[in-house]
Amino acid sequence: MAERLVGKPAPDFTMETALGDGQAFGQASLFDYKSKWFIMFFYPLDFTFVCPTEITALSDEAEIFEDLETEILGVSVDSKFSHRAWINTPRDSNGLGNIKFPLAADITKSVARDYGVLIEEEGVALRGLFIIDPEGEVKYQVVNHNDVGRSVDETVRVLQALQSGGLCPANWKPGDDNLVSG
Repeated sequence: MAERLVGKPAPDFTMETALGDGQAFGQASLFDYKSKWFIMFFYPLDFTFVCPTEITALSDEAEIFEDLETEILGVSVDSKFSHRAWINTPRDSNGLGNIKFPLAADITKSVARDYGVLIEEEGVALRGLFIIDPEGEVKYQVVNHNDVGRSVDETVRVLQALQSGGLCPANWKPGDDNLVSG
C-alpha cells in the first residue's frame, strides 16, 4: 500500500486547516514549507483514542522542532470544522486543547492517496509520518498500523540525524560522531 517516497520530491498538496488556537482557519500547501524542514503526519480520524496521544505529544515538544527549524502539519480525512471542534475539546475529555501546529483537512482523501497511506476500503489514513527537507525531497517515511502510536523521541532523533549532514550509524544520537561528514 505505502509507496516508497524517500528520495523523491514530496507530492504537492493544498488543504484547508484548523489552526492550533482552535479559532481560526487557514490553508496549507507544500509551497508554504519550501526552504524549511517539514514534518507531515497522517492519522486516521479525529475524536479517536490513539490519535490525541500522538498529536498532543508532538505539540508538547513543539519547541524542540522549532529549535530544529522544522514545521509540523497534521492531516486526516476529517473536515476543518471537526478539527476545530477537537482542538476546542479539553484533553481530559479526549480532546486536544490548543496545539502548536495546524491540522489539515484531506476531505477528498487525495493527499493521503498521493502519500500512499490511504486505506481505500475504510476511507481513512494509516499512521504515516514524512520528513521533507528544505528542497522538497522526502527524506524519511514511516507508516504503521493504526493501533500503535509513533515515538516523538524517534522522530526528533531521525530529524537531527538527517540535519547532521553525514552518515549516521544505528542508534546515532546528537553529539555522536558521524561515520562520514557530508
